[in-house]
Amino acid sequence: MKEPRSTPVASSVLPNGRLIEAIRQKDQGKTAFVIGQGNEWSQESSVKTESGETLVPISGNNNLLKHGVVLLPECPSEYENQEALVSEIVAYIHRYVDLSPTFEKIAAHYVLLTWVYDAFNEVPYLRFRGEYGSGKTRALLTVGSLCYKAFFASGASTVSPIFHILDAFRGTFVLDEADFRYSDEKAELVKILNNGNVKGLPVLRTMASPNGKEFNPRAFNVFGPKIVASRGNFEDRALESRFLTEEMGQRGMRSDIPINLPDAQKDEANALQNKLLLYRLRNRHLMTVDDKLVDPSLEPRFNQILVPLLSVIADPSLRREVQLHVRQGQDVLMAERGQSIEGQVLELLAEVIAETSDRSSSIGTLVSRFTEKHGAEMDRTMTGKWMGSILRKKLGLRTYRQAGMFYVSLKDDDKLRTLFRRYGFPDDAAAVTGL
Repeated sequence: MKEPRSTPVASSVLPNGRLIEAIRQKDQGKTAFVIGQGNEWSQESSVKTESGETLVPISGNNNLLKHGVVLLPECPSEYENQEALVSEIVAYIHRYVDLSPTFEKIAAHYVLLTWVYDAFNEVPYLRFRGEYGSGKTRALLTVGSLCYKAFFASGASTVSPIFHILDAFRGTFVLDEADFRYSDEKAELVKILNNGNVKGLPVLRTMASPNGKEFNPRAFNVFGPKIVASRGNFEDRALESRFLTEEMGQRGMRSDIPINLPDAQKDEANALQNKLLLYRLRNRHLMTVDDKLVDPSLEPRFNQILVPLLSVIADPSLRREVQLHVRQGQDVLMAERGQSIEGQVLELLAEVIAETSDRSSSIGTLVSRFTEKHGAEMDRTMTGKWMGSILRKKLGLRTYRQAGMFYVSLKDDDKLRTLFRRYGFPDDAAAVTGL
């Protein structure tokens, strides 16, 4: 009888909850497994599952491991407690990067989250945004070096191997220069980022068969934490809401930060990775979503990404600090929505509701009002067809035809209140409009 083939893996979770984690001894270039849960673990060269499959660690000679593209720890290492571990991570980040005090703590706890992320169904992304020379790449390297199975890539990379590596290692994607030069590459990257923060949303890609005659779709798992450095925003507002962002270069760099990363930085990062591996063994099976952490002042999308991060934060005061940071980011996004063409149209609707008891408006009237108010700043002319599309497709409002003219219905108070809130209208917008 033929022996089942060995399957190389970087990690796995057994049915009994025990974790299988690949480690790599850098001086010998060899890999092995750490298997365990809690404080009990052992080191093995392979694992045979209940189904008879034999799992082996990805080879230590793997090109990605040899060149430090993917980082693995060496062995579990003891730490005092979570508070002490977080303090060590914050001190390490502070030594090499100039971040705001709040974001230092956010970044430190995001590192913890990466080591237990697969216990959750959603994860946020971390982003360092700034111009050339603002320190965003340094932040990326420093924080990324501590994350779970960190995989480093840049905007100069082609996207195809990124899909394969994410699917094979299922770790933390660390991406520099995310402002891709070519639109096709950027579209592929956006697919990874749009699908990658929710479990169970793989990206389908067509692969050529070995004989080159057939093409078969394959699902690539891209779920996992991601750290990104970029100069600007993504055009997709939904994607923007997935990021916890630090604006880099907003102040002069501290004089105690080394201009070049010393060799000691890699050793420090490796020592912390070993402690974080033990943190994963001890805590991954304990992680659950606590509905009490939901902030009613935040939109559902922001709560969705924030609750997993809050779940690894033990200090209630720090949780409130992080919620405030996210709330400020939500305010910025709302302000940007309000300045969009949809926000401008919604502002006209608020004026119509406040001026008349008639809970409808003709599309033609809105076109005239819009042209008078914003026509000079537009590079194309507002038309009835375009206005109707914005009302129906962007704002989700009902339009109808009557006596040969098109109207928009303004009778759905709940929907209008939600729109006013979503687009950052003042809290008294409901009173102003009479809703």
